Amino acid sequence: MEPRTQAYYDPATWTVSYIVFDEPGGCCAIIDPVLDYDAKSGRIRTFSADKLIAFIREQRLSVEWILETHAHADHLSSADYLKNQLGGKTGIGNQIAAVQKTFKKIFNLGDEFIPDGHHFDHLFADGETFQVGKLTAKAIAVSGHTPADLAYQFDDAIFVGDTLFMPDVGTARADFPGGNAHQLFKSIQRLLAFPATTRLYMCHDYPPAARPAKWESTVAQQHAQNIHIHDGIDEDTFVSMRNQRDATLEMPNLLLPSLQVNIRAGKLPPPEANGVTYFKIPINLL
Repeated sequence: MEPRTQAYYDPATWTVSYIVFDEPGGCCAIIDPVLDYDAKSGRIRTFSADKLIAFIREQRLSVEWILETHAHADHLSSADYLKNQLGGKTGIGNQIAAVQKTFKKIFNLGDEFIPDGHHFDHLFADGETFQVGKLTAKAIAVSGHTPADLAYQFDDAIFVGDTLFMPDVGTARADFPGGNAHQLFKSIQRLLAFPATTRLYMCHDYPPAARPAKWESTVAQQHAQNIHIHDGIDEDTFVSMRNQRDATLEMPNLLLPSLQVNIRAGKLPPPEANGVTYFKIPINLL
């Protein structure tokens, strides 16, 4: 059954969130939802998530899954908020524990944070299939950007997370803790081995000034036009480009708060004795 897709672009974080469903009145999965965070004031709002809720209620959909392609470093996830509002199970790749262990050390998290992935309802293995109503979905491991990256395939549509961007933007960085440009190259080749007409849905777009934001491409377009990994680019050339480019990139604006939420499946850190929740900011560490 061909999936129906509704996309929402958040220009503040350049993130695209998706609702994938079988039919009106049927079942859906939410992919990579955004929680709005004002870094200046430390305030959290739910404008982006509420747009998803409005569409889901308008279409009379039942939420079966809230899926993360990875533990994002550029936006906070609204997975926990959406689960509380709509139900459904949270899911991410089964290598998330490696990411949690890394950031437990970086943020010096206490004994309350056990880095075993239990914060999510389900940890997907590579190749695992699951149902979203009448739709059959498949998890595809695409590590390299982080160790736990997954893509989700629904029929001829694949939601690729941060692995690929639109062809005129290129590919994801590989310099975060646990990232690896060689592995990223291999993961991208997995995606580009699908049939030429396979639709690829991006998690981000950073549009050049000459065009509006876009988030849908095809395998054929990526082969022909991707500025970082088009046909003819071998692994060594890609890795050299990626490593040199990554060395020039700044850290994402919301890396420090977002990871403290996203490794917890969208939950905020536990409040302290005064009832207030805080984010930790490590100094001179990253």
